[in-house]
Amino acid sequence: MTSVGTIPAHGRALRRPPPKRESGPIAWLRANLFGGVHEAVLTVLVAWALFLIVTALYEWAVRDAVWFTTDSLVCRRAAGACWAVIVEKHRVMLFGTFPYEEHWRGVVVIVTIVGMAVASGFRRLWSYRLFVAWVVALGVVLVLQLGGVFGLAPVDTNQWGGLPLTLILFVGTVVGGLPAAVFLALGRRSNLPVIKAACVAVIETVRGVPLLTVLFMASLMFPLFVPPELTIDKLLRAQIAMIIFFAAYGAEVVRGGLQAIPRGQHEAAQAVGLTYWQTTRKVVLPQALRIVIPALMNDIIRAFKNTTFVTIIGLFDVLGATRAALEDLNWQPYALEAYVFIFALYFVFCFSMSKYSEDVERRLREGRNY
Repeated sequence: MTSVGTIPAHGRALRRPPPKRESGPIAWLRANLFGGVHEAVLTVLVAWALFLIVTALYEWAVRDAVWFTTDSLVCRRAAGACWAVIVEKHRVMLFGTFPYEEHWRGVVVIVTIVGMAVASGFRRLWSYRLFVAWVVALGVVLVLQLGGVFGLAPVDTNQWGGLPLTLILFVGTVVGGLPAAVFLALGRRSNLPVIKAACVAVIETVRGVPLLTVLFMASLMFPLFVPPELTIDKLLRAQIAMIIFFAAYGAEVVRGGLQAIPRGQHEAAQAVGLTYWQTTRKVVLPQALRIVIPALMNDIIRAFKNTTFVTIIGLFDVLGATRAALEDLNWQPYALEAYVFIFALYFVFCFSMSKYSEDVERRLREGRNY
């Protein structure tokens, strides 16, 4: 009897060869886009729709667009986009109400903060020197923005605006909010009733109201409860409000990471004689923060976008400065192009932070099996 899968030939059983495995672009297209009649029809329809959309977008944004002109009437006669509004209004959009002749200081501030952020992306630079460099850089930023020293004209914080203000508020929120979030998370897990109750009250109160309410309280309500001589600058009040708001949400993210650490880690640290703070700093927190990197980066990106809310208290971030620039009636019809530019600006910053987060996760996973 001939066994299944064999073919007798001259008294010997020959095995059937394995089926050929197709590979390459044609095989991928057949498997993913043209696997059947329905899939092929759907692929063709989607490709045609994308072709029409891309073609129309190219004609509007590139072929028929106006790129450079100081006369808005030229844009009105054109069939495409008017990117000239960005060229004409970019200084107001990027620097807001900061004195026009001092815009070079805003450029240095942007370059300094962005340069330090890029440098922080290289892990080999992670040391106390990078921390010192950040302290020096932030000092330089404040000197450039405030002025009044080294021959720089003084500028009141009410005149700060545009992208420098956005970056300053963002960096201040993250630098002040991350340590506060860690302490709030640790305090909520504390065995001391007073500390735990205080941390829970702060977290739940702040998380129970929108950021607009927190900013209004800091800007309008806080000065009513303190003597006039103790009233602090409006920008500083807004910065503190954003730090508290970020810390309240970040605390719950960090607490989730702390709860994910097995109890055995604490017991092992205690067995070798580590104190509570040594255990927290050297054993628990590094593991907890590694776990919550994606969620924490989500809050950091949200903090960058939340800087737009300061417009309601009279501070013009880059989005608020763009709105102010478009009050010119000659260029107001081309607000779409201006907002597309701001969208691209926000996307570059947020996407860069997202990719940086992925790179940190990948590096921290190297050499680990989980």
